[in-house]
Amino acid sequence: MDLLIKGSTELNKMFVALDKTASGLRRDFGEVENLQQSLRGARDFVAKASARIEESILNDLLLVRPSAGLLTPNMTRDGDGRDEFVLAISGAANFVRANPNFAISLALRSNGETKIALVYAPILERLYYAERDSGAYMFSAFHSTKIRTSSIVDTDDLMVAYNTNDNSKKIGDVRVSGCPALDLVGVACGKLDAFVSTPLDYAEIAAGELILREAGGKISSGAELVATNGHIEL
Repeated sequence: MDLLIKGSTELNKMFVALDKTASGLRRDFGEVENLQQSLRGARDFVAKASARIEESILNDLLLVRPSAGLLTPNMTRDGDGRDEFVLAISGAANFVRANPNFAISLALRSNGETKIALVYAPILERLYYAERDSGAYMFSAFHSTKIRTSSIVDTDDLMVAYNTNDNSKKIGDVRVSGCPALDLVGVACGKLDAFVSTPLDYAEIAAGELILREAGGKISSGAELVATNGHIEL
């Protein structure tokens, strides 16, 4: 196949599956905008759309690795025990309210390590991706650009995204987006310097974690998930 983005054939096949799914999400987003007078109706619609997306993209991903398993926040499908696709819609609450700040997070793990990662914001038309030991990239307007974390260390200059209600520890210029996957890649490309969150479903952060590390960042998970540009300690 012709390569669409910089990287392996397997990465490009995953992107084709992701882009196909994103086309349906764009249509669903238009429907959600029409449902805003009924929040319950919008939630039900998004829940059904998410289930449909998982089923649709699974069929395409199995053409990439036929024996792979699948992990999402809603389901687990056993595979060969070696390969696993990890999929989630990050920022689903934003999607429900017709806020475009949401993304599809997709990762391929082999033997316990994430090998390929893509985070795609279909309405914003931004793709972030990485392959292990090959760097991290942003793709837009048919062009791939290598990304790196910021080098900012001064507390007064930090821009930090939060997904936590504990206001006592917040520092820097605070941002709250409601989409952890985009916050992680935001740190990866230097738009943010750090991201702090309560523990998250692994499916939502698997792709962003690899992209961040390949861009020079660090991530740790304990009582809180803390991702940084690799130059600061929070």
